[in-house]
Amino acid sequence: MATSRDLALANRLADAAGAVIKPLFRGDWSDERKSDASPVTEADRAAEAAMRTLLEGEAASDGIIGEEYGTLNEAAARQWVLDPIDGTISFMSGRPIFGTLIALMQDGWPVLGVIDQPITAERWVGRIGQGTTFNGKPVQTRRCRSLEAATLATSSPHYFTAHQADHYMALAKAVGGGAQQGMIVYGGDCYNYGLLASGHQDVICEAGLKIHDFAALVPVVEGAGGLMCDWAGEPLHAESSGEVLALGEPARLEDALEAMGMQDHTH
Repeated sequence: MATSRDLALANRLADAAGAVIKPLFRGDWSDERKSDASPVTEADRAAEAAMRTLLEGEAASDGIIGEEYGTLNEAAARQWVLDPIDGTISFMSGRPIFGTLIALMQDGWPVLGVIDQPITAERWVGRIGQGTTFNGKPVQTRRCRSLEAATLATSSPHYFTAHQADHYMALAKAVGGGAQQGMIVYGGDCYNYGLLASGHQDVICEAGLKIHDFAALVPVVEGAGGLMCDWAGEPLHAESSGEVLALGEPARLEDALEAMGMQDHTH
């Protein structure tokens, strides 16, 4: 369980990352390609370094899983999961729809999550067993009576394999009610999940996510009344595949899995 002390530390981690990122946004920064060809900037690295320094000083017995600097104290039951800039391409393009992701996992299960957008000063905080807040005030996902009436978001169709894209496109067709173009949003990375928690979006479908991409999102979405799971409808944890669904209205899960052709894969 995440304590109020954990919550305070998570907020300070977000503050520390934001203090590094803000001066570099739309400014001069260096970047390079990682081994998987994805981009990384000095802002990503400096923000994670700032958060790790805080954690190593204040939660030395906990583990850390960071996108840029790897794992520390791998055997610890409590793990802080850090993605300093989720949506690096948006950051590089001057679009303020990226975010800093901070999660606390207990025995592989996310129990606390923060989505922080430092440029627009927007912060969603979720804790298992507590309601999600946006800038300190409670938020709720919106009700959605049918997939036909839903908005669907995904960061990019290029993250899907051909097989995954077939499932995604089947869902997109259902959301559109069979129309060529339903209410579909591309781009946004973690920012979409904050918007879903605040009641502005209904369904998010992604693939290829790593633990640092989704751990923080689970407490935020579920604390606002939504649901996050994998494409088999199973809860997300440290060993999940990275095929992720988020729904503002949990009652739409079976509809979404059926539309995707995944109902035969559920347990």
